[in-house]
Amino acid sequence: MPGLLHTLQGHDLGFLKMVAGLWGLEIKARDVHGALPELIQAMLDRALLEEIITTLPESARRAFQDLLAHDGRLPWAVFSRKYGEIRTFGVARRDRERPDLNPISPAEMLWYRALIGKTFLNLPPEPQEYAYVPDDLVSLLPLPVEPPPSVLGQAARPQDYAAEMPVSERVLDDACTLLAALRVGMDESACAPHLSLPVRDLLSLLQAADLLDEHGHPLPEQVRQFLESKPADALLHLAQCWLNSTTFNELRLLPELIFEGEWRNDPLQTRRRVLDLLRSLPAEAWWDLQAFIMAVKQEQADFQRPAGDYDSWFIRRRSDGQYLRGFACWDEVDGALLNYLITSPLHWLGILDLAGRDSHTPPLAFRFSGWAEALLNNRPPAGLSEESGHIRVNSEGIIQVERHAPRSLRYQIARFCHWLPGDKDTYRYQITAASLERARQQGLRSAHLISLLRKAVTDPLPPTLLQAIERWEQHGVQVSIQQVMLLRVENPAVLTALRKSQLGRHILEEIAPGTVVIRPSARKAILAELARLGYLGADETEGV
Repeated sequence: MPGLLHTLQGHDLGFLKMVAGLWGLEIKARDVHGALPELIQAMLDRALLEEIITTLPESARRAFQDLLAHDGRLPWAVFSRKYGEIRTFGVARRDRERPDLNPISPAEMLWYRALIGKTFLNLPPEPQEYAYVPDDLVSLLPLPVEPPPSVLGQAARPQDYAAEMPVSERVLDDACTLLAALRVGMDESACAPHLSLPVRDLLSLLQAADLLDEHGHPLPEQVRQFLESKPADALLHLAQCWLNSTTFNELRLLPELIFEGEWRNDPLQTRRRVLDLLRSLPAEAWWDLQAFIMAVKQEQADFQRPAGDYDSWFIRRRSDGQYLRGFACWDEVDGALLNYLITSPLHWLGILDLAGRDSHTPPLAFRFSGWAEALLNNRPPAGLSEESGHIRVNSEGIIQVERHAPRSLRYQIARFCHWLPGDKDTYRYQITAASLERARQQGLRSAHLISLLRKAVTDPLPPTLLQAIERWEQHGVQVSIQQVMLLRVENPAVLTALRKSQLGRHILEEIAPGTVVIRPSARKAILAELARLGYLGADETEGV
């Protein structure tokens, strides 16, 4: 850290006299050139320094001890938030208002005693302004007693973790589902009901895991390896890719916020800082989520903003468009991010268990899971479910796939089928002519589907279903259901007259004597034409 010379240089004689007065010293020199060394020499007296510190007001002494406990320095944004600002004065106003005698904050009490300075330091994670204690003063003081590591927050109350939400392999199931949906060209709104995780978050995770190309399309070979790997290895792959990703930007995924401008945050460094904060908590204890977030706000508020900058990021509240700038908006931005990290990716990826008072309310508590130690140290966790779920097929072409069935098999089945609503334990699909045609356009043959089902299903496949698939392969669609509009007449002469008119082109097909299919859009025009020809008709579709 800089010393007293650096701290006092640049100040005028009036400031030096204020410092001297608070130390009980008298400066005899009549200019800065002479006063500066005189004051520094007098201040470097161990007994006098200890007396000055002992007589500090309690709030200022606490601020000074906080600096010493942090190697003599704190980022200025952190220090000023905790201990107040130092006002900027012109010389005349300063000499008139005497902030040395009327300080408004602990920071000013230390500033006008020259016990602290302010300077830019090029220290990790990036250069920024620091409050510091001059080095030559620190050298006169006994080494500070190392304070016990502060614990952020408090343990959760038993009622707040009555309903546990343990980690699961659900992220693997959803990854398989979304990869299949992307492969068949399903849009986001159609896919969302089949997922437990938000589509946008899951897409970002798959991108971070190198399973999608730059256009968001599945990469066939990488997807095959991922789906065929053991569940523990697949979960480890997702967790490690997320832990080390520079592209998975949790802040930008917060749904309540809108982001504008060219500013950038550093999601990787933020993620690592949050994990360091979490590692400081007692092992295996259920921890109060909101108490932890509030403690971070008090002690480590700048976890994602190393320079303490709360003004240059253009972020708006989605609900009303209001800009969220300044530390006053910490809860809605930084606090919301912290809550998201704990309750979303850290939970989805098997690192944190969650809990609440019941299964219907947001989580109130968290702890490291039994898988966390392995996942955070790049090892596959033990205890994941085996992929031994069953697959059943009925004669209507409905396929039921249990959640713990092999992911690679479900991925392939899903590409051949129309997707039906399922439940938390079962996925449901149906073989249709349209789904088989879609698969054929992607280069898949129905014979491949039959082969898959024969290998996967223990019971014999319904013969009529196999026959229907084979007939479709040979002849295409043999049965179709359509909605049509019929025109019925009692007298065939009516149809004869209509065919001869200009509207005859709207008769599409005769399906029986006196009954034809007409173009729906021409319904009113046909009735009007028939009336002109002398035949009144009734429109029985009105009101339907």
